[in-house]
Amino acid sequence: MSLTSTKSRWWRARVAWALVGAVLGGCASGGSGRQEPAGQAARVPAGATLAQIYFWRAKPGKLDEYTRYIREVAEPIDEQARLAGAFLSVTTYMASDTTVPWTHMRVFAVRDSAQLRGLGDALTAAGVRVQPDSVKRRQQNEYSASLRDRVGSVVVQLVR
Repeated sequence: MSLTSTKSRWWRARVAWALVGAVLGGCASGGSGRQEPAGQAARVPAGATLAQIYFWRAKPGKLDEYTRYIREVAEPIDEQARLAGAFLSVTTYMASDTTVPWTHMRVFAVRDSAQLRGLGDALTAAGVRVQPDSVKRRQQNEYSASLRDRVGSVVVQLVR
Protein backbone atom coordinates (compact mmCIF):
# COMPACT_ATOMS: atom_id res chain seq x y z
CA MET A 1 0.00 0.00 0.00
CA SER A 2 1.34 3.40 -0.89
CA LEU A 3 2.02 6.14 1.62
CA THR A 4 -0.36 8.46 -0.27
CA SER A 5 -3.18 5.93 0.02
CA THR A 6 -2.53 5.47 3.73
CA LYS A 7 -2.45 9.24 4.35
CA SER A 8 -5.67 9.71 2.37
CA ARG A 9 -7.51 7.02 4.36
CA TRP A 10 -6.18 8.42 7.62
CA TRP A 11 -7.25 11.94 6.71
CA ARG A 12 -10.79 10.85 5.65
CA ALA A 13 -11.22 8.89 8.88
CA ARG A 14 -9.95 11.83 10.96
CA VAL A 15 -12.30 14.28 9.25
CA ALA A 16 -15.23 11.86 9.56
CA TRP A 17 -14.71 11.41 13.27
CA ALA A 18 -14.29 15.13 13.84
CA LEU A 19 -17.52 15.87 12.00
CA VAL A 20 -19.45 13.10 13.70
CA GLY A 21 -18.26 14.61 16.97
CA ALA A 22 -19.55 17.98 15.81
CA VAL A 23 -22.91 16.43 14.96
CA LEU A 24 -23.20 14.84 18.37
CA GLY A 25 -22.04 18.03 20.02
CA GLY A 26 -24.64 20.08 18.18
CA CYS A 27 -22.05 22.30 16.50
CA ALA A 28 -23.07 21.73 12.87
CA SER A 29 -26.17 22.20 10.76
CA GLY A 30 -28.47 19.24 10.37
CA GLY A 31 -31.78 17.99 9.08
CA SER A 32 -33.68 15.09 7.72
CA GLY A 33 -33.50 15.09 3.96
CA ARG A 34 -32.65 18.79 3.68
CA GLN A 35 -30.08 21.30 4.76
CA GLU A 36 -30.98 23.40 7.79
CA PRO A 37 -29.87 26.99 8.31
CA ALA A 38 -26.27 27.30 9.49
CA GLY A 39 -25.89 27.42 13.22
CA GLN A 40 -28.96 25.31 13.94
CA ALA A 41 -27.99 22.37 16.13
CA ALA A 42 -27.87 18.98 14.46
CA ARG A 43 -30.28 16.40 15.77
CA VAL A 44 -29.27 12.80 16.09
CA PRO A 45 -32.60 10.98 16.03
CA ALA A 46 -33.60 8.81 18.94
CA GLY A 47 -32.70 5.21 18.26
CA ALA A 48 -29.83 5.97 15.85
CA THR A 49 -26.77 3.82 16.64
CA LEU A 50 -24.82 3.95 13.35
CA ALA A 51 -24.18 6.38 10.52
CA GLN A 52 -23.24 5.67 6.92
CA ILE A 53 -21.13 8.60 5.72
CA TYR A 54 -20.47 9.24 2.03
CA PHE A 55 -17.79 11.71 0.90
CA TRP A 56 -18.16 13.42 -2.50
CA ARG A 57 -16.03 15.98 -4.30
CA ALA A 58 -17.71 18.36 -6.73
CA LYS A 59 -15.84 18.56 -10.01
CA PRO A 60 -14.03 21.83 -10.74
CA GLY A 61 -16.53 24.60 -11.43
CA LYS A 62 -19.48 22.37 -10.43
CA LEU A 63 -19.79 23.13 -6.69
CA ASP A 64 -22.99 25.19 -6.91
CA GLU A 65 -24.48 22.91 -9.55
CA TYR A 66 -23.81 19.80 -7.45
CA THR A 67 -25.23 21.47 -4.34
CA ARG A 68 -28.36 22.32 -6.34
CA TYR A 69 -28.52 18.71 -7.60
CA ILE A 70 -28.49 17.45 -4.00
CA ARG A 71 -31.35 19.80 -3.10
CA GLU A 72 -33.48 19.22 -6.19
CA VAL A 73 -32.80 15.58 -7.09
CA ALA A 74 -31.19 13.67 -4.21
CA GLU A 75 -33.27 15.07 -1.35
CA PRO A 76 -36.66 14.02 -2.79
CA ILE A 77 -35.24 10.50 -3.25
CA ASP A 78 -33.85 10.58 0.29
CA GLU A 79 -37.23 11.64 1.66
CA GLN A 80 -39.00 8.78 -0.15
CA ALA A 81 -36.45 6.33 1.27
CA ARG A 82 -36.77 7.79 4.78
CA LEU A 83 -40.56 7.55 4.67
CA ALA A 84 -40.18 3.89 3.63
CA GLY A 85 -38.00 3.25 6.69
CA ALA A 86 -34.59 3.12 4.99
CA PHE A 87 -32.90 5.40 7.55
CA LEU A 88 -33.76 7.78 10.37
CA SER A 89 -32.23 11.01 9.06
CA VAL A 90 -29.78 12.39 6.54
CA THR A 91 -27.64 15.48 6.87
CA THR A 92 -25.54 17.02 4.12
CA TYR A 93 -22.43 19.00 5.03
CA MET A 94 -20.46 21.16 2.63
CA ALA A 95 -16.80 21.75 3.42
CA SER A 96 -15.60 25.33 3.53
CA ASP A 97 -12.01 24.15 3.96
CA THR A 98 -10.53 23.59 0.49
CA THR A 99 -7.70 21.45 1.88
CA VAL A 100 -9.99 18.49 2.67
CA PRO A 101 -10.42 15.92 -0.12
CA TRP A 102 -14.23 16.24 -0.24
CA THR A 103 -16.71 19.05 -0.82
CA HIS A 104 -19.89 17.32 0.37
CA MET A 105 -20.42 14.80 3.12
CA ARG A 106 -23.78 13.03 3.46
CA VAL A 107 -24.48 11.39 6.83
CA PHE A 108 -27.29 8.82 7.00
CA ALA A 109 -28.23 7.94 10.59
CA VAL A 110 -29.60 4.41 10.93
CA ARG A 111 -31.12 2.38 13.72
CA ASP A 112 -28.99 -0.74 13.44
CA SER A 113 -26.89 -2.96 11.17
CA ALA A 114 -29.98 -4.43 9.48
CA GLN A 115 -31.15 -0.98 8.42
CA LEU A 116 -27.59 -0.17 7.34
CA ARG A 117 -27.41 -3.29 5.13
CA GLY A 118 -30.63 -2.31 3.33
CA LEU A 119 -29.75 1.36 2.84
CA GLY A 120 -28.33 1.15 -0.68
CA ASP A 121 -31.18 -0.96 -2.06
CA ALA A 122 -33.75 1.25 -0.33
CA LEU A 123 -32.25 4.40 -1.87
CA THR A 124 -32.28 2.72 -5.30
CA ALA A 125 -35.94 1.70 -4.85
CA ALA A 126 -36.84 5.24 -3.77
CA GLY A 127 -35.13 6.56 -6.90
CA VAL A 128 -37.36 4.31 -8.99
CA ARG A 129 -40.46 5.59 -7.16
CA VAL A 130 -39.44 9.22 -7.66
CA GLN A 131 -38.44 8.69 -11.32
CA PRO A 132 -40.10 5.54 -12.73
CA ASP A 133 -38.81 6.14 -16.28
CA SER A 134 -35.58 4.09 -16.57
CA VAL A 135 -34.22 6.23 -19.42
CA LYS A 136 -34.67 9.44 -17.42
CA ARG A 137 -33.15 7.75 -14.35
CA ARG A 138 -30.09 6.71 -16.35
CA GLN A 139 -29.73 10.27 -17.69
CA GLN A 140 -30.05 11.59 -14.14
CA ASN A 141 -27.29 9.19 -12.99
CA GLU A 142 -25.04 10.26 -15.87
CA TYR A 143 -25.69 13.91 -15.00
CA SER A 144 -24.80 13.36 -11.33
CA ALA A 145 -21.59 11.58 -12.40
CA SER A 146 -20.66 14.67 -14.44
CA LEU A 147 -20.95 16.82 -11.30
CA ARG A 148 -18.99 14.91 -8.68
CA ASP A 149 -16.63 12.09 -7.82
CA ARG A 150 -16.97 9.71 -4.91
CA VAL A 151 -14.11 10.19 -2.46
CA GLY A 152 -15.04 7.41 -0.06
CA SER A 153 -17.35 6.23 2.66
CA VAL A 154 -17.21 5.11 6.25
CA VAL A 155 -19.62 3.59 8.75
CA VAL A 156 -19.36 4.98 12.27
CA GLN A 157 -20.93 4.06 15.55
CA LEU A 158 -22.76 6.91 17.26
CA VAL A 159 -21.66 7.37 20.85
CA ARG A 160 -23.97 9.24 23.19
